[in-house]
Amino acid sequence: MKISTTAIPQVVVVEPDVFGDARGYFLETWHALRYAKAGLDTQFVQDNRSRSRYGVLRGLHYQLNQPQGKLVSVSHGRVFDVAVDIRRGSPWFGRWVGAELSDINHKQLYIPPGFAHGFCVLSEMADFSYKCTEFYAPDDEHGILWNDPDIAIAWPGGDFQVSEKDAGNKRLKEMGELLPVYRAAR
Repeated sequence: MKISTTAIPQVVVVEPDVFGDARGYFLETWHALRYAKAGLDTQFVQDNRSRSRYGVLRGLHYQLNQPQGKLVSVSHGRVFDVAVDIRRGSPWFGRWVGAELSDINHKQLYIPPGFAHGFCVLSEMADFSYKCTEFYAPDDEHGILWNDPDIAIAWPGGDFQVSEKDAGNKRLKEMGELLPVYRAAR
């Protein structure tokens, strides 16, 4: 497998080894020892899957007290996936990175705790998978406005379908104490 860092070093793109022939292909989507050796030494406690139509935009979501690290991938279709550093005091605060994930490129994106996450669907339909380092806590769910001009995410496409809840999220600069604090690695 190949691990590539992004402009925010803690967010990485994983390209698993894909073994294919005329019958199809095989790949490992998670192997604890191999991923740990590559620098992703984490424990996942919950797997999620969502299905969305073209133009659906979900996010930007995060949990504050039970922050989730996420290893995300697409098993069917194509999405543009985004991680935003929302850790107060981080040198990358307010910056975002994005990657196209699809059932063709098989890429995964690892988003550590302390980041907001979102994606938009670029194909007719997409099945999106999340491996999470913490359990989902509905009372701890927060969101940043998906089109916050201060973050200025370059979402591809347009005419997005956004939930009422996501459309009502506040801008990053309005979140204050509802943002995690940056803690440098030791």
